[in-house]
Amino acid sequence: MESTFSDDTVRGLVLTDGLIGTFTSAHDSTLRQNRCFLYHVIGNGSGEWKVPVGGMGAVTAELVRVAQTANVSIQTGCSVVALEPSLSGGATVHLANGESISAEIILANCAPATLQELLGDRYEPPVGSQTKINIVMRRLPQFRSGIEPTIGFAGTLHLGQSYRRLQQAYEEALAGEIPDPMPCEVYCHTLTDGSILDPELRAAGYHTLTLFGMHTPRNLFTADPDDSRERAKAAAFRSLQSVLAEPLEPCLALDRRGEPCIEVMTPLDIEAELGMPGGNIFHGDLAWPWLADDAPAGTAAERWGVATDHPGILLCGSGAVRGGAVSGLGGHNAAMAVLEDD
Repeated sequence: MESTFSDDTVRGLVLTDGLIGTFTSAHDSTLRQNRCFLYHVIGNGSGEWKVPVGGMGAVTAELVRVAQTANVSIQTGCSVVALEPSLSGGATVHLANGESISAEIILANCAPATLQELLGDRYEPPVGSQTKINIVMRRLPQFRSGIEPTIGFAGTLHLGQSYRRLQQAYEEALAGEIPDPMPCEVYCHTLTDGSILDPELRAAGYHTLTLFGMHTPRNLFTADPDDSRERAKAAAFRSLQSVLAEPLEPCLALDRRGEPCIEVMTPLDIEAELGMPGGNIFHGDLAWPWLADDAPAGTAAERWGVATDHPGILLCGSGAVRGGAVSGLGGHNAAMAVLEDD
């Protein structure tokens, strides 16, 4: 990037795709930033991202519909507490309600660290590094630049993400400090798809804002989760407020108790709410999306990058070797491995 781009802002704009949810810098010799960047620009062969009409819940609903059409049985509210591999392949799944289910093939859509825990093995939890803030707005605020809010919030709003500032923020986080102001991105999904809002709210001009803060690894929140969450919110809001011509607070929607409609999710919160170890949204460091020359390829699961140490137990989520982020490749590759062995 340094040899290709000369402008500090442009360099930072490009680098952000390599740092989303990944605590690293542009010069990391492990190339975690390169792998993260690749997954963010690989979509549709052009790097184009699309918004599902109706929100991500609409994607889940369609998966459920197709599965049920194929006579798939779906159970919810039954946490898995352990996996017991079988010597002949497959495993027995033990549920929190005391039930057990055995199958020749188990597809695990969880982080590798979670799978190791379920198997009773030692594991190293990954490190999550983001602060996600969901906001409901009574109206969109005005920009200091004078640009119309419906234009300024229509794409990705980059804040404090110059190349130099991203490195400074990384060093601040390494030193145990929440970066302030926080490098972040802001999206207004309702400008693209208003269906995620109630029709009455949509008619009244309400919108949602999603703020994605960077360089906030899990360890910054462990000593005092509540206080550090508030400090992270303040640092993120300072970034947003810096480009606004008016205070943000009067634009916020209020809930029935009169409280602003703001949800702050640190890596600790994501770990607690979604079961992602370390709050890592990718289930761990992303891998190159191809079969390396020296990688094992003796089985279909190995060739497709979904193998574990136990035959019949396959990874099908973001933690698969070549299935990271929200690419959906892990599920596709696990299905291909199963069909190839059928």
